[in-house]
Amino acid sequence: MTRLRGVLRELRIQGLGVIDDALLELSPGLNVVTGETGAGKTMVVQGLGLLLGGRSDAGLVRGGADKAYVEGIVELPADHAAVTRAQEAGADVDDELILARTVSGHGRSRAHVGGRSAPVGVLSELGELLVAVHGQADQWRLQRPEQHRVMLDDFGGQPVAKALTAYRALHQQWHATREELHDLTTRARDRAQRLDLLTAALEDIERVAPVPGEDLELAAESDRLTHADALRDGAGTAHDALAGSEAADDAPHVIALVARARQALAGSVDHDAALAGFDDRLRELGVLAADLAGDLASYLADLEVDPARLEQVQLRRAELTALLRKYGESIDEVLVWSKSAAAEAAELAGTDDRIETLHAALAELEPRLDKAASELTKARTRAARKLEKAVTAELAHLAMGSAKLTVQVATDPQHRGPHGADDVEILLAANAGSAPRSVAKAASGGELSRVMLALEVVTASGTVPTFVFDEVDAGVGGAAALDIGARLARLAKGAQVIVVTHLAQVAAYADRHLVVRKSSDDHVTASDVTVVDGADRLAELARMLGGVSDSASAREHAQELLDGASGSRD
Repeated sequence: MTRLRGVLRELRIQGLGVIDDALLELSPGLNVVTGETGAGKTMVVQGLGLLLGGRSDAGLVRGGADKAYVEGIVELPADHAAVTRAQEAGADVDDELILARTVSGHGRSRAHVGGRSAPVGVLSELGELLVAVHGQADQWRLQRPEQHRVMLDDFGGQPVAKALTAYRALHQQWHATREELHDLTTRARDRAQRLDLLTAALEDIERVAPVPGEDLELAAESDRLTHADALRDGAGTAHDALAGSEAADDAPHVIALVARARQALAGSVDHDAALAGFDDRLRELGVLAADLAGDLASYLADLEVDPARLEQVQLRRAELTALLRKYGESIDEVLVWSKSAAAEAAELAGTDDRIETLHAALAELEPRLDKAASELTKARTRAARKLEKAVTAELAHLAMGSAKLTVQVATDPQHRGPHGADDVEILLAANAGSAPRSVAKAASGGELSRVMLALEVVTASGTVPTFVFDEVDAGVGGAAALDIGARLARLAKGAQVIVVTHLAQVAAYADRHLVVRKSSDDHVTASDVTVVDGADRLAELARMLGGVSDSASAREHAQELLDGASGSRD
């Protein structure tokens, strides 16, 4: 197996339980945490739980401390799903992601992701992408039924993935077709009513037959016809003022006055250039006045005073106004709406044909989907037999030789979901002759951790970079403990593993051995975590074996364990 990118590099715990201030520097492989009873090993798991969004409790805050603080540094590749989720929460991520959780002495909790404040729920989401915690009461992957299916599908590899991809493609088509058909058939009355309304509206518009801009043109014409007498009077007076009137030949007018002015200058323009300029302007003024008078005369000749035409215009405007009240602010808008309504009406009118087409499509898709679901079930069933056989064999090495794991694939053809027609459940018969039960109910806390270890070792799905096991070796010892250590080391070849243990046989397989040590005085008890190696590690293993670290026989036994663990890896 190839070790995953993305591991927990550091875990700092302050003010939590008996731990005053501890820093755990973790390796990418197998990390074991040991220490005397009551030293605070479980606080390491508690702290990690808080960091991953677990429920806060003021009782966890160390006596005399204002708050408990947990911080973790996770190394992540840029394409990891946790990076995307953290960035969605506003976090800064640069090759590593810093997570933090604070719990006050009053129980108030705060979370930070990548240096930014975030809801605790974000930590929970990131936790499920980063760490799988297998503690006495924290087997979330086994407590969620959908995770049983996910685990089996991951284990099934290419055969299951291929069958699932084929099924999902057909299911998506089938579901979309079914939804459209359901919508069309259940809303038939609404569509019929809508079609009637659109048809009546289109007939109404077609009867009036408006043309673009007609409302504006008729408004202008109506205004002109309504005020025709006043327009004639005004234009006539203006014309007479410019060009004179036959009824009053001697009345002064602009053209005559301009001509008189030019005549007055005629004898002097040759003697002064400025005066010649004035004469040119008077000439232009005369021409302009004559042109304007001619235009006014034409206007008067064309101006209608036609009561019959005015009535026609007003009737037409009334028809257009009726359309404007219903379909738009202007005739141009009415015509745009009419085009859209015609397209919708055509679509609604073709619904019956569409329903027939959808029924035919469903009839063609149904057997194909059933076949794809059946193929997926077969692939899962084959994978289930292999998985239960492999996990049961693993359990025999984990002090659960009488246990038998069963992966049940129950199929309901009437329930075709996006993942198939199968319900997958992992069952366990903890003892020979006992009936299989849901694995989360059939095993004790320590057994549950070992079942999860066996599943993780066998599946090695690679979906989570870090695994945490708390008391996975509860109730075992001797050769069984060595087997547990070997299995943990095997899992650590492809992932980071953190194990809290009290057995030297397990600790001997560690890539990094961390010891929680407790010191006490009359008032304060504090714990610290240190990395041990060489003689110090040998002394810790000896203590775990015999209760004292300086026993020669215990040290000899400890060295045998280290040699044996090293040999099994090689």
